[in-house]
This record gives sequence, structure tokens and C-alpha cells, in this order.
Amino acid sequence: MKKIAVIVAGGNGTRMGSVTPKQFLLLHDKPVLWHTLAAFLQSYPDMEVVLVLPEAHIPIGQEITTQLLSVIPDAAQRVRITAGGETRYQSVQKGLQQVQQPAVIFVHDGVRCMVSKALIQRCYEQAIEKGSAIPVVTATDSIRLLDTLPANGQMGASAVADRARVCIVQTPQTFISSILLPAFEQPYNDAFTDEATVAEAAGHTVHLVEGDYANIKITRPVDLLMAEKLLAGE
Repeated sequence: MKKIAVIVAGGNGTRMGSVTPKQFLLLHDKPVLWHTLAAFLQSYPDMEVVLVLPEAHIPIGQEITTQLLSVIPDAAQRVRITAGGETRYQSVQKGLQQVQQPAVIFVHDGVRCMVSKALIQRCYEQAIEKGSAIPVVTATDSIRLLDTLPANGQMGASAVADRARVCIVQTPQTFISSILLPAFEQPYNDAFTDEATVAEAAGHTVHLVEGDYANIKITRPVDLLMAEKLLAGE
């Protein structure tokens, strides 16, 4: 079945303390987004990518695609760039509009640049078998659940949770198109935190798959430092 990765890269550099959006920060002399695109294009020779960017960032996306040609000669033919919306949900919708035939669709955060070929392939194989594959890792820290939401910076009562039953959700969240495309025709709901919640709201059961602790999301300076170490094999 056709393989299409919808990579959403609409973030900014606020939490990084940078004027440069985090997806364009350099990691081993290449933009973070370069590494993300390369991971998907190298996972399967027939993988196609729909890169969703803010309108103003499309020229930078085109430059990054050109940079990929040195390692992936057909990158320009396999990457399409489209403008996103005001929210992540709208941006994913815009990306999905580019899917015109049955496919396995991977929706991925552009700043999860350490995604591995093994994880992408694991998600694909399960999506073919079960219809969906949501990568998760189990929590390693102690977890406490608050009885009420924090107010004025104050924490209320809490109770310990069994961390063995707590999963941290990653991307690429992967679905067959016959599930994901109709699900994204729903009106937006504040409960939609990711593609899995959208699919569940449409009446589908989502299926988890083993994620990867190295599949970190670059949101703060320490994340970029960690990615540097991982790429260096340290």
C-alpha cells in the first residue's frame, strides 16, 4: 500500500529561547527538519512526504529539500510542501488533503528528528495489520495525579499513579487512510490532542505499538543537546 508521511512543522522557538523556529535550528550542521525528512525518505524507497509549514516558511522548506538531494537523489520528487493552518489540527487537515488514494499515513512532528527507520517500519506493519499504530513508551518517572487542576501556581492534593500503566505518546501516529481521512472531517474539539483522539472520537479503537525512548521531541535547549549526543553515538 502507498506510504505517505504528513510531517507537521509549524512550531516557533519560544521555549528554545531562540528567534529561529526550532525545526530550523542546526543539529550536526543540518536543520532539525532535515534529519526528520531524511529518516522517513530513507525508511522506504517508495515513501512520500507531505511537509506542512507556515506559508512564510515554505521557501526554507524548499531549501531543505534541495539539501537532501546530496543523500537522497529523488527527494524533490518525493516531498510535497503545503501551507498549514492556524492550529495543529488544521495543519494536519491541510496535509491530509494531499492524500488522493488509499495509503498508510504517518502523521509526525517535524521536531521529532531522532525517529528511527525501525520505528517507522514497525508502525507501518501494525497499521497494515490492525488499522492503526500509536507509538508509546512507558513512564520511567514516578507519576502523581492531581485531584484538581493547579490554580495560581498552587498544587492541591494528589495521589500516586501506577507508572507501569502510564504511557507517553509519540509520533508517527500511523493509520490506514480509510480511518484517518474521514476522522479529520469532524469539527475541531478541544479534546483532540493528537490523531489518536481524533480517530477515537470517530468511533475507532486505536492500537498502541512500542515506541522508542530516543524518539525525543525538540522543544527545549536540553533536547537539542541530547539529540547531538545521540547522533554522535554517545
